[in-house]
Amino acid sequence: MIRQQTASGAVHDPRAWAVLVGVTISGVAIDLVSKSIAFAAIADNPVRIDRERVLALPTEQIGALLPPHEPVAFIPRVLEFQLVLNPGAVFGIGAGKRWFFILFTAIALGFGLWVFARWTARRDHVAHAALGLIFAGGLGNLYDRIRFGCVRDFLHPAPGVHLPFGFSWPGGAGTELWPWVSNIANALLLLGVGLLMLRLWKTPVSGKKTAAGAPQPPEAAKP
Repeated sequence: MIRQQTASGAVHDPRAWAVLVGVTISGVAIDLVSKSIAFAAIADNPVRIDRERVLALPTEQIGALLPPHEPVAFIPRVLEFQLVLNPGAVFGIGAGKRWFFILFTAIALGFGLWVFARWTARRDHVAHAALGLIFAGGLGNLYDRIRFGCVRDFLHPAPGVHLPFGFSWPGGAGTELWPWVSNIANALLLLGVGLLMLRLWKTPVSGKKTAAGAPQPPEAAKP
């Protein structure tokens, strides 16, 4: 677990803030630019999303706002581009609960800042970068929910690759290995969470304990 820090922690270190803010801004920029390019280039004509029309439709009809188009294979059976409007969260969870996800994202960002300030050290730049990736993913999709009323997705990994032995995903998601279309923000979120979990796993517990459970004092410094 990461040790709680005193006033000498990351919150007072300009370099720690530079990593956090730099990764966050870069990630948001990459996400929003990639979405704009995808929705301008994948279909035959540029696709513009009208927030009022999105909010006026039932969630199951939002996809009708997109013109029919063929997916664009970037690398066959590895990655293709396909336009999707997602009214929910990652993997399409919670469709239609836009305000819940806006509030949840705001709370999660606040909690992430608290973790940065209270539980990371000055030079723990892996954790700072991981938090920046999580912030970037959350802010990228938060922008979409506020600006368009839904999230713009376009990345479909492993198209046409199916689960082995005839397995299928629960909930009618199908038999494809990865049936969901997502975006850069989702990828940044997953990467940030995975990196932070790896950092927590590799961080040693502070202080050893005796059999009675009391902390063991550190060894005296050798001359």
